[in-house]
Order: sequence, then C-alpha cells, then structure tokens
Amino acid sequence: MLPWLAEFYRYLTSWFLIEGAILAVEITVLAMALGLLLGLLLALMRLSSIVWVSGAAWLYIWFVRGTPILLQLVFIYDALPLIGIRLDTFTTAVIAFALNEAAFSGEIIRGGILSVNRNQRIAAASLGMGPLLTLRRIVMPQALRAILPAIANDAVTMLKLTSIASVIFVNELTFRAQQIVGQNFEFFKVFAAAAVIYLVLTSVISAGQTWLERRFSLERPQQSTASRRLLGTFLGSHGALSGETGNAAGSANPTYGRPKESPFGIIEQSWEQLIPCATEAASTSEPFVVCREVHKSYGSLEVLRGVDLSVRRGEVVAIMGPSGSGKSTLLRLINHIESIDRGEIRVDGRWVGYDSVGDYPKPSRDLAKARAEARIGMVFQHFNLFDHFTALENITEAPTRVYGVPAAEARALGWQLLAKVGLTRHADHLPHRLSGGQQQRVAIARALAISPKLMLFDEPTSALDPELVSEVLSVIRRLAESGMTMIIVTHEVRFAREVADRVIFMAEGRIVEEGTPDEVLNDPKQERTRNFLQLVAREPEAV
Repeated sequence: MLPWLAEFYRYLTSWFLIEGAILAVEITVLAMALGLLLGLLLALMRLSSIVWVSGAAWLYIWFVRGTPILLQLVFIYDALPLIGIRLDTFTTAVIAFALNEAAFSGEIIRGGILSVNRNQRIAAASLGMGPLLTLRRIVMPQALRAILPAIANDAVTMLKLTSIASVIFVNELTFRAQQIVGQNFEFFKVFAAAAVIYLVLTSVISAGQTWLERRFSLERPQQSTASRRLLGTFLGSHGALSGETGNAAGSANPTYGRPKESPFGIIEQSWEQLIPCATEAASTSEPFVVCREVHKSYGSLEVLRGVDLSVRRGEVVAIMGPSGSGKSTLLRLINHIESIDRGEIRVDGRWVGYDSVGDYPKPSRDLAKARAEARIGMVFQHFNLFDHFTALENITEAPTRVYGVPAAEARALGWQLLAKVGLTRHADHLPHRLSGGQQQRVAIARALAISPKLMLFDEPTSALDPELVSEVLSVIRRLAESGMTMIIVTHEVRFAREVADRVIFMAEGRIVEEGTPDEVLNDPKQERTRNFLQLVAREPEAV
C-alpha cells in the first residue's frame, strides 16, 4: 500500500502535470473573462427594444447552445486558416471556449438583470442617472446575487472541459496525463492524481464563489468601523442628534434646530440652508410648473386626457383622486420618467428632456443629463431605495456620481439630511433593516440630496402602517414650511388640508375640481369629488 501511495504522491506533485494544470487555469481565466464580457453584451442586446439587435443575439445564442463545444473547437481550428488567420492552439482554445461561454453567460446575466426590480432603474432615472451608470452602479451589483452561482458553475465546468482542447493538441493537464499513461500504463495512479488536481482547482473556484456571495449578500454586517467612530464622535460631543427620537425629525426634542458640529467638521444647517430653493421660492410668483393639454396612453388605455395644471414657486399642491385617475402618471411625465404623447410640460420655463423641433418638443438624446439639470426630486410609494446601499450610501450616490460632488462633501450633506429626518443611528443600515417609515424618510433625504427645485411625492404614505405615517408626514410638513415647491399625490385628507396651498381632484385622466383645501375638501362642487371624499372619510386616517 505504501509504495502505491508513494507513486500516487509522485504523480500528484509532478511538475509535468502541474504545468498542464496551470495551462488549463490560464485557458479558463482568459476564456471566462472574454466570455463574460461578450455575455454582458449579448444580454444587453437581448434586452434591447430594437428587434434586429435582440434577434441577432438570440440567433447567436441559439446556434452556440445547440452545437457541441467539441465541434466548435475543431471548426475554429480548421476554419480560421482557410481565411488566412493562423493562431496557435492555446489562442484557438481560448477563443473557442470564450465564444461558447458567451452564449451561456449571456442568458445567465440577462436573467440576473431581469431579477432586479424595475423600480430600481426608475429611482435611478429620477436622480439623473444614465443607463450605463445605472447598470454599473445599481443593476449589476444587485443582479450579481442571482448571477454568481451559475457563473461559478460555468467556471468549474469550463476548467474541466479544457481537457477537450487536447483534440487540437493543447498540452493541458488531461493531455499530459494521457502522455504519461501511454508510457507506463499506470492508469489509476496517474488519472487519480489528475483528478485530485482538478478537485483542488475547482475547490478554489467554489471558495471564491462563497466569498463573493458573502460580499454581495444583503445580510453582511452593516456598520463600518469608520462610521461607528464618526457616530461616536458626534454623539459623544453633542448627545442626542437633533430630531433623532426614533420618530419624525424634530419631534419633542428641545435641541432641534440648534446648530451642532457634525462628525465631518461642519455646522449642522437648518432646512432653509440645506434647501436653497426656499429663498428662491419667495422671490417670484411666476408659474414654476406648467402642464398644457397633456395626453398619455398605454396602448388603447387613455390615462391622461388633456390635463392643464400650473404650480407657482413655493406652492404645495396636493393631487387626490381614485386609483387609475392618472395621478402617478402625471408625476412621472413631469420628471420625464415617461414621455408624453401630446401636449407639453415645462419646469422652470424649460422642457425636461425635450428639444424644440419646429413647434413640437422632441425627446433629447441625453435624457439623463436633462433630468439632472432639472433637479426634480421624486419620492415613490414603495420607497425604491437601492437595496445594496446603506441609508447613507443611498443619499450620497447621486450627488457624487451624477453631480460630481466630492465624496467627503456628499457624506457631510448625507449625514445632515439623515439628522433632519432622525435617522443618523441607521446611517449604515441596509434598507431591509429599516421599517417602512424609516425607508421612506431615507427616500426623502435621498431626493433632497440633489438640491431639488421641485419635489414630487407619489403617495408617500400609502405603503405604510398607520403608526408609521406620521413619521413621514412630519418631514413633509417641515419641507412645506421651508418653502419647497411640492406636488404631492396623497389620500391623506387631513394632511392635504394642513399642508397644501391648493388641492386638485382628478378622475378618469382629467382634473375635475381644484381650489383651496377649504373649497375642495370642505365644500366640493362636483359629485365625483364628494363621493370620493365620503369614501376616504370612512377609512382610518393618520394624524
């Protein structure tokens, strides 16, 4: 038995076999890298709305997945010289395996991208992030959680399949093992040693997969040492943060509004200082948002039917109405998250994402830049926080990536906004660790971080439990007091009465009634408005 083990160990540590293993690893690494790049391209082509682009990608994937890798390898080896391209066997193997991997990884990556909630892309667009930036920073990091297991499985499979390259005389591990066996006929000892080497290499891939899965897991530790140190400095020097009581910012806290020094070495600012538009709003009464004859349809369903609306600077407009009346669609058209079919919308005297072509607006080529320049903050019904970013990272992403704000300055602003909404203790928490009310307050802070001229709220409390609604409404009240121009889609009648300067009631894609809160909510003229308010009055409402 011992002599057998000695022979096995000799083959296991044979430099001749190890060199073959290194060659197999080199082919795998290069082919996987090239294959993943091509796979990403194929995935994006498959997701394209251009028929011939997605069709070409589908045709390639169909052909490659439907033919054996062995035939593809031999075909490339024999076909390229016929057109004057002569490559060595190693390069031929890398190209063949990469082209094969591209077809499989393309579908894996496409599946991963589709697994990411579409609302993540919508939220990124509302912050002025372009498609490529959104893909790199928002979509792919989240898609990796779904992609990694399958890609790691492909890497293991490819490492083992490099043995097929022996048909074109690539001197990799299996081919070298065959050479040894051809001389001494010790099949079991030699191939057992080769199998153990393969097992070690594939175990390394599995270990890397495990590390990456932990790295991108939403269950990873949230709070960094640096953040704990900064938070300790802030709390140690100043005690409780302004407004941080676990509820809405500033509630029942005698120190609220008192200037404090943050852990970034700047003085804590008031809402008016953090939102420069508050001063601007008081300087003019010209309409800031103007909608004229706005029409929008989805197929045969007409959602908006000639909406006319104007909002003054500093005005708070509450839009109410039954589900399906076009309220949320109107907000998305104002920020050009969706395009209008007919009519026009101007914000601060300009179209958002449209260029003038004759007498008609035409969508701009750089829509993301147009959204960023418009500086319209938007808060969604279901929060739409970026799941893989902490609360603070959610807030700092757009300022740093879209507006070029230095990272330290963006973190300082993010910290101040978190203080304003009472959530600095949760700065390093991922969204799924926060309650609904906390997530919505982070979403408000994220929208404010881009220094918006206009804030859009799409039913910001409808997805919250009743006891959490007051947290969010308190923050919105403070924004209204600061002079922020806001359009709020809401069903909260009492909130609309307290905060709004004007209430608009929509039904079936049209504005049915508008006026002061007293006129619309206390003495509605239209039967449709009265019926809706009676229905809402029966539901429990948050204070």
